Parts: sequence; structure tokens; C-alpha cells
Amino acid sequence: MIVQPTPENILEAGDRLRSGGLVAFPTETVYGLGADATSNDAVARIFSVKRRPDFNPLIIHVSDIESAMSLAQLSDSAKKIASAFWPGPISIVAKKTVDSPISLLASAGLNTVAIRVPAHEITQALLRATARPVAAPSANLSGKISPTDALHVQESLGAAAEFIIDAGRCAVGLESTVLDCTRDIPTILRPGGVTTEQIEKVVGRIDIPNSHSVLPKSPGMLESHYAPDAVLRLNATSVFAGEALLAFGKGLPNNPDLTKNLSPKANLEQAAGNLFAMLRELDVLATRIAVMPVPNEGLGRAINDRLRRASAPQM
Repeated sequence: MIVQPTPENILEAGDRLRSGGLVAFPTETVYGLGADATSNDAVARIFSVKRRPDFNPLIIHVSDIESAMSLAQLSDSAKKIASAFWPGPISIVAKKTVDSPISLLASAGLNTVAIRVPAHEITQALLRATARPVAAPSANLSGKISPTDALHVQESLGAAAEFIIDAGRCAVGLESTVLDCTRDIPTILRPGGVTTEQIEKVVGRIDIPNSHSVLPKSPGMLESHYAPDAVLRLNATSVFAGEALLAFGKGLPNNPDLTKNLSPKANLEQAAGNLFAMLRELDVLATRIAVMPVPNEGLGRAINDRLRRASAPQM
């Protein structure tokens, strides 16, 4: 059921979450599928609905930094990041507080938690109405294309999406950056809506690992993720017969009939906002998609990370 973000519907959504139900809601990044982060049963419903591997932890959403500090031990660098970018599209991995009420299932049994203060006004209203931390991965089947509007949620989850708050298209269109602040040097686990360059202006040098651990410390670290049904061919400079084109900038190769351009003006912010929606559109119409190169700088790193995972062999 898709509903508008009226005060009455937001209050109902809060009641549903406190009662163990699931609610899909908009953020500035993508739509999330939320559950009470303190309830094992509610969190288990997320894994069931998404068909998600239970070793992949969830991001916990709270309304402000004070709430975050009641759940996680924020280091000095984490506090600097939080002050600079919260509310906003960055999630911080930190050690849990001793009395943290977060479900062990939500943190995949780890002694750390990924936590975020979202900027979207509807998300903030929902968090206040719920008055509990909300665990929320993207509101789609696990490993598939993330949703950037309410219809994407309904298309992916079907009847399992019992209550969807519709606030239109997400502004950022990419998941949050995930930054591990449990190490001496903060480490990017997942590039996203806040760029490496922006973070380094606040805390200095950060690490970007070349490979991932077997047990992910954050969402979005599985090698095959954000995957359409169509086969993606990256860094394409030409289009083969039978391929659709996901373009970027001008000078389109071959100019095929079935083309979506992430940004004709080669604007990375515009491209990030269009990425998941355009992948979905092409996925319906084509079985093979050629993807033009995207500069690997700024938000381009996050775009390329999603495209690389979308093109990986599915498990």
C-alpha cells in the first residue's frame, strides 16, 4: 500500500514499526525498508522479505547525534564526521555501547554497528514518531537494484511492501557512504553520497581497501549486488547488436535506439540521482546493457562501485 506522507500516515507508520511491522520510507539516498532495530523478530522480517543473507548487517537510522551516541561509541574522528555531515548521506561504523539495545541480528552478531542520521524531512518525522532506532536497508530484494521512488519498492517487493510512504524521487539516488571509524585511520567500506574528498577535508587521510572481508561490516559489500536481470558490460565505447546503452555525457557510441543517459552534461550528481532508476528502465526492455565509462572521481567512485557490483556474476 502506497500512502502520502501526511501527519496521520506518519503516525500510523510509527505505530506499525513499534508493533513489529515493516514500513518502506524515503530518505535522501534511496527508499529504505524499516523495522524496529531493537526487536529481533522485526529485524528478522526484513531479512525474510528481502531474502537477504543474515551475515550482512543493517544500517541503523536515528534522528540526531545524541541518539547515535546512546547506541555507539563514537571516536574523535567519528564525532568530527558526524558534526560535519549529519544529518546526511554517510553512515558511521562504531563499536556498540555496553548497553546498546540494538538487535544482534541487525548487527549480524558483530560488536559494531553502522549508524546514520538521515537528512530527509519525512524520515526525520518518522523517526520522531517511532521514538526508536530504525534498522533499514534498501527497500528491494537483496542484491537487486535499489529503489529511488515508491513504485520501485512496490515493483520489487510486491505484497510484502505493506506500507510505503511516497515522497517522490530521492534527491541523492545512491546509498550512503559507509565509513569504518573503529580503526586508527577511518576506512571507507562503501563509497556513497559523501565523497572521499569531502571526508578527507574533515579528518585528513582515510583508507580505501582494495578487497573486502568475508564477513561484511556494512551493507553493500557483497561482490554481486545492485544487480539487474540484464547482463552489464562496463566501460563500453561501442554498442553491440542487441545491447541497450546506459550513457554518460556526450558523444554516444553508435547512438542506439534504446538509450538512457545518466547525465548528458556529464554531471556526476545528476548521474548518481538517475543511476538506479535508469538501470531499472533498461532492465525491463533489454537483456544486455552496455555502460559508458564514468569518471572515477568524486561521486563517480560510488557510481562505478555500484556498476561493478551490478555486473558481477550473481551468487
